[in-house]
Amino acid sequence: MNKKLISFVRDVYQTNDFIPLHAPTFSGNEKAYVTDAIDSTFVSSVGKYVEDFEQHIEAYTGTAKAVATVNGTAALHTAMHMAGVKPGDLVITQALTFVATCNALYHMGAHPIFVDVSKVSLGLCPVATEAYLEKNAKLNSDGVCIHKSTGQRINAVVPMHTFGHPVELDELLAVCMKWKLILVEDAAESLGSFYKGKHTGTIGDFSAISFNGNKIITTGGGGMVLCSNLEAGNHTRHVTTTAKVPHPYEFYHDEPGFNYRLPNLNAALGCAQMEVLPTFLKQKRVLAEQYKTLFSGSHFQFVVEPEYAQSNYWLNAIICPDTDSRNVLLKETNEQGVMTRPIWQLMHRLPMFKNALKGDLTVSEWIEAHLINLPSSPSMLLQ
Repeated sequence: MNKKLISFVRDVYQTNDFIPLHAPTFSGNEKAYVTDAIDSTFVSSVGKYVEDFEQHIEAYTGTAKAVATVNGTAALHTAMHMAGVKPGDLVITQALTFVATCNALYHMGAHPIFVDVSKVSLGLCPVATEAYLEKNAKLNSDGVCIHKSTGQRINAVVPMHTFGHPVELDELLAVCMKWKLILVEDAAESLGSFYKGKHTGTIGDFSAISFNGNKIITTGGGGMVLCSNLEAGNHTRHVTTTAKVPHPYEFYHDEPGFNYRLPNLNAALGCAQMEVLPTFLKQKRVLAEQYKTLFSGSHFQFVVEPEYAQSNYWLNAIICPDTDSRNVLLKETNEQGVMTRPIWQLMHRLPMFKNALKGDLTVSEWIEAHLINLPSSPSMLLQ
C-alpha cells in the first residue's frame, strides 16, 4: 500500500519533485489585486481590500460580522477575549489540537481543561464534555460554573473542527446552555465546511478562522473573527484596532485593545482567493473520494466527513492499523519526497501544559497513535 500511495500522489500532482502536505494555489487575480494595493499606497491595516475581504467572508459564511486579523492565533485570542474569558478562568478544549488553541489561552492567563474527542468528528466530544462537568463542576448560587476542586470559574468551551470536519455542535451547544458556558468555535481549519447547512463558526457566539499559507485559502498570514451579532462585531473591530476612538486628528483609546488588524496587502490576496474557493472545494472533494477509493478494502481507514456535515476536507487523513504501520508509512513516504505527517502531539504532553486539568483522553491517545495526514493541496487535475 505504501508504494501504491506514493504512486497515486505523484499521479495526482504530476511531478517527481517534493510534494508538500498542503501548498497554496494562486490561479486567479492574486497578483493583480496585490499590485493594486501596492499602487494605492494603502498597504497596512487601512485600505479597501480589508473591508472587501470581510464582506466576502460575511456573505459566504452568513455570519453577522467578520473582523480580519493578522493571523489565526490573534483571531482566537480576540474571540475568547470578546467571549469574556478572563485571567484565571478555565476553558474546556481538546488535547488533540494545534498548539495555537492553547497558546491563545496561555497568553490570556487562562487555563485549558483537556477533554476527549469523538471518533466521529475528531473534535471535542459532547458526551465526554458533559461527563467531565457532571463529575467536576457545579453551578453556584449566581449560576456561574465552578470547578469543584480548584474553585475557578469555567467560562467557555472551545472545540476545534479538526482538519475541517465539523464537531457535533448541537450537542455541545446543549451542554453549554446547561452549564452556562460560552461556545467559541476554533474554526481555523474549516472555511468551506458546513454543519447541518450552517457554516462552521456561525453557531458559537464567536469563532476564529485562519488564512495561514497552508489553509484552504491564504492571505499569507491572516485570520478572521466571526461574530454572531452586529453589535458584538463592531466592538470586536474596535478592540482589534487598538480601541482608537475615531477623530479627525486626536489619539484617544477608550479601552485596552489589540493591534491585530489585517494589512491591506494580505486582504487583497484573500479577496482573490475567495473568488476561487468554490473551485478549491470541488477539487478537494474529488481528491477525498479518490483517496477513499484507494484505501477501500485495505487495512487503512480513510477519515470521512460526519454524516451530519459537509467538510472542506482541508487535510485528508487515514487511520493506520497500528503504530508500527503508521511509523513505516511516515518513513517511506517522506523518504520518497511525499510529505505525510502524524497528528499533533497531544497538548497535555507539552511542557507548558503538562499540569493542566484533564479528563479521560483514551480516544485522543488512540487517534494520536494511528492517524496520518496525506497531501491535500487542490489540483487542477481534479476538476
